[in-house]
Amino acid sequence: MPDQTNPPPYVPAPLAPEAPPPGEVRTIQPGLLRARMPLPFAPGHVNIWFLEHQGGWLAIDTAIASRTTRAHWDEVLAQPALGGRPLTALLVTHFHPDHIGLAGWLCERFGILPMMTRIEWLMARALWYDSGPDMMAQQIEHYAQAGCPPEFLTFVEGRGALYQRAVGELPRSFHALKDGRAVTIGGGEWRVTTGAGHAPDMATLYSAERGVLISADQILPRISPYIGLHPGEPEADPLGDFLASNDRFRSLPEDTLVLPSHGEPFRTLHRRLDMLAAHHAERLDTLAEGCREPLTAYEAAQILFPRAAQEMGQIGFTVGETLAHLRRLERQGRLRVEPGEVCRFRIV
Repeated sequence: MPDQTNPPPYVPAPLAPEAPPPGEVRTIQPGLLRARMPLPFAPGHVNIWFLEHQGGWLAIDTAIASRTTRAHWDEVLAQPALGGRPLTALLVTHFHPDHIGLAGWLCERFGILPMMTRIEWLMARALWYDSGPDMMAQQIEHYAQAGCPPEFLTFVEGRGALYQRAVGELPRSFHALKDGRAVTIGGGEWRVTTGAGHAPDMATLYSAERGVLISADQILPRISPYIGLHPGEPEADPLGDFLASNDRFRSLPEDTLVLPSHGEPFRTLHRRLDMLAAHHAERLDTLAEGCREPLTAYEAAQILFPRAAQEMGQIGFTVGETLAHLRRLERQGRLRVEPGEVCRFRIV
């Protein structure tokens, strides 16, 4: 889930036709189409991109698994712009449910295998099968150490595992994408560049010929993607990974047409990267100032997310994002951790 609290103030102007309603498509360039699937959680939609490929279409991402999105897929595939041609390939940018949810359904329907980076494939498979009591116990311990209130721990236990609810059964095989490698789509060359932070090895695609970057959730036009520390990798530095990943895209032209997974296409790539970096720098400074006295991650979340941190359904996201910022401050030498049953963080 993207971070929608205190978004960077700059909003690039859209440079594409009006967003299609669910079940319809819009042409971005010849042989490059856009659909938009609804989501039952923020930000409320996910973009699906189509590229002409081998007599049909390569689709990029799928939306969550639900009766509603399957019905919208049926409508999209019947649109005149697709010419009645089938999916001949599927590329999944990363393991999150709004991107991979219907991968199994589409692959079975069209007799294809998904293209993904290996890490994202393994993450999806692991999460789909890891839904038992041990996983829930680890999550509860993670939030307890973050200082979350008992009622939230009870809420998490009662909610149970979420991944399988939005992700259908996955194919057992896939085609591996690799960072820096080119893939041929519809006779054109697209270079894979992976991003990290929001997901561990998310695939983006760049075509120099078209001047197009399909940026997935790595670079969004209005909000920062969710950057959270997760219980499965408690020593990670996802915000550091995210900022370093974004710098890899500075070699692309400023007027590259960026096609994000959420929001509208835009062209001001370098300016957007600058704004994302400034946004997180400001949040780091705010958090450091707030930690003059020792704070738990849950207490620190009230600084970054004063409203959302009070909502039961949002606490997990706010604490995860806050932990990512606290870890970045720790790696910068600006903060120290006071370990214990409940961890606390204090400015150096």
